[in-house]
Amino acid sequence: MTRLLTLFLVGGAFAVVGLVLLVGDRPTPEIPPPPPPLPPAVVTMGDSTLSGEGAGNYVPGTDGANGNWCHRSPAAPVHQLRLPGSVKRINLACSGAKAGLVGLEARPNHPEGSQARRLADIAERYRITDIVVQVGANDDPSFVDVLNKCVGAWVARAPGGCAEELRQEWPKRVQRMQPKVLDALRDIRTVMDRAGYERDGYSLVVQSYASPVGPGIAPELQDLSGCPLLTSDVKWVRSTAVPQLSEGLREVAEQVGARFLDLSRAGYGHEACTGGDKAPGTEWFTRLTVDWQALKHEKRAPHAMQESFHANATGHAQFARCLSDFLTGTRQQAVCLPDSEGNLTAVSPEVAAQRTSR
Repeated sequence: MTRLLTLFLVGGAFAVVGLVLLVGDRPTPEIPPPPPPLPPAVVTMGDSTLSGEGAGNYVPGTDGANGNWCHRSPAAPVHQLRLPGSVKRINLACSGAKAGLVGLEARPNHPEGSQARRLADIAERYRITDIVVQVGANDDPSFVDVLNKCVGAWVARAPGGCAEELRQEWPKRVQRMQPKVLDALRDIRTVMDRAGYERDGYSLVVQSYASPVGPGIAPELQDLSGCPLLTSDVKWVRSTAVPQLSEGLREVAEQVGARFLDLSRAGYGHEACTGGDKAPGTEWFTRLTVDWQALKHEKRAPHAMQESFHANATGHAQFARCLSDFLTGTRQQAVCLPDSEGNLTAVSPEVAAQRTSR
């Protein structure tokens, strides 16, 4: 019995050794290397202020083709940000966009579709570090409608101007806008959550708007050749309407934990028509602009004045300077104001308040 047990153990040992040798002769499978890191990207979303409206030289396909009037320009702020060359710059913003187009609305009635759905695809192909959103002015505030009414008031020389009619209604418009912008921002958060991003893994920034007009209109341009607007109306737009819109957007940004960049005073002294005939290059916004060739074509005619009262290439460059400062900093909120050389920079709300009180 002992002999049989010994033979069994010895035989088993040889079998194990043979198995080890057999397995050991086979090459060890190589562990595949991890996938390469995704390239970083900054994405802008929203309306004309970020699309590059007013800067011209629009990207093919965004100047009326198939009903697409997004007017994306190579001079848009995202393309002028001070970023490392390795960072991809992606502009989803579209002139005229409302909050529904930015969010996950099922049928936003636009040839490009939802910006948030396009963001979802980008989030899989790039490592998004920053998302900058500027939207709301085309919703209930309908800023273009406001300027049109103000032009009408100038033509009619209406007592009280457009401000008389809009002063009480404007805050209500801003309030009605807020939940729509909030939904769009929440949709962006949802897209990033689904893509596996942590909330602290990227920066979501909401920008407000700069006033394209101000009380410094040169007298020779306060007509159809430049800025047909009453002085009382441009004072209301710059000092009341734009700041109230900015405050409404700031409140929404806080609700989703987004950072906020206040542009409401960014254009002071550089508004449309403030340079007059002698110094038009000091202006950061377009004047009343008419594309006379577009008026000859039925489909283009409604967009013949689309570039009016938007930031020009210089204005977009200045906004990009301020945004660059903000993105590279750590402040949750900041205000765009000029530095000692007249270039926009991002300062804290406390510093901005001190400058206002002087």
